Amino acid sequence: MPSIYLDHAATTPIRPEVREGMIAILDGDFGNPSSAHVCGRRAAARLEDARDRVAGAIGAHPSEIYFVRGGTESDNTAILGHCEAVRRTGGSPFAAVSAVEHKAVLSAAAEVGARGGRWDTLPVYADGTLDIDALDAALADGASIVSVMTVNNEVGIRLPIEAAVERTRAQGAVFHTDAVQALGKVSVDVGELPVDLLSLTGHKIYGAKGTGVLFVRKGVEVAPLIFGGGQERALRPGTEDVAGAVGMSIAVELAVEEQESESDRLRVLRDLLQSRLEDGIADLRVHGDVPNRAPHILNVGILNVDPEPLLAALDLEGIAASAGSACDSGAHTASHVLEALYGPAEGIAALRLSPGHSTTEDEVIRAAEVTVNVVERIRGMGAPVPA
Repeated sequence: MPSIYLDHAATTPIRPEVREGMIAILDGDFGNPSSAHVCGRRAAARLEDARDRVAGAIGAHPSEIYFVRGGTESDNTAILGHCEAVRRTGGSPFAAVSAVEHKAVLSAAAEVGARGGRWDTLPVYADGTLDIDALDAALADGASIVSVMTVNNEVGIRLPIEAAVERTRAQGAVFHTDAVQALGKVSVDVGELPVDLLSLTGHKIYGAKGTGVLFVRKGVEVAPLIFGGGQERALRPGTEDVAGAVGMSIAVELAVEEQESESDRLRVLRDLLQSRLEDGIADLRVHGDVPNRAPHILNVGILNVDPEPLLAALDLEGIAASAGSACDSGAHTASHVLEALYGPAEGIAALRLSPGHSTTEDEVIRAAEVTVNVVERIRGMGAPVPA
């Protein structure tokens, strides 16, 4: 394990409360919720209790909560599932998504196009605002679903989904938001914000990997992507992961309960880290440095540094960080988020640092010192930076 873990935006360690809740199911109420005997009934009761708890935490009705296998599946089910529902009723599927979405959303939208529908991206400006004219044009052109994330996973900007939701629903289209990086850092309440579809995952909030939720507002049509025995009201068939659902519910509840205090603490740590890096690294660029940003992500651009040796050197020094999203498996391509916000850039290493529950002020100060020293060392070597 690294001595200082600053990659909580990629994944988080599982909380003891979540682990204990899951073990209780794995060791005790392990039955199949579809079974009629007592073991099955007990498991079914635990599953529905978990559904109730997630719903209560985000202002939903339990019947609007579907347990899925993570954020990617949730995003795909929302976008492809709704577009399939549109197609089945004789409509023409058209997905309009922001240009800074997670690849799970962008790839799902592209698949809508590959299946005979249409898709398009909506520009996002460097200040974090969405191109409303582009949104209006897409809606006028028949967009059936709009997807704009609540908090960007690479730079932490909060997108103005309130205005986008209002315009989308006024035109009779469905609105989806990926709230994976938002829960526990900013308010996520579907009772206050009338989104139609919302995606969550467990492993970003100290839950287990492979756990997730899709919120589907009552009356919104979503067709299943897989088929089987009809579990999760046939939207996500297959024997339910009761332990995962229970763990997810505990993680969601704790994230919501602790949001205000934890957000304040993370903001202080992020600002301290940013200040130390700005003081120590010449020509540092802070990506997403806008007033309306989430508290747990700091993304900086470092000129004349190659990102791969930078991350490798930090790793050797015991600092776990990333160059951006950890979801482009093994990829070392330019960030589509940074290009969408700032345009193409050469010779700049993007470094994402994301503190979490266990991060201390001393760790942030140490991480800043190490980063400054590593950058100075790499720059002093004068190695050419790949174009």
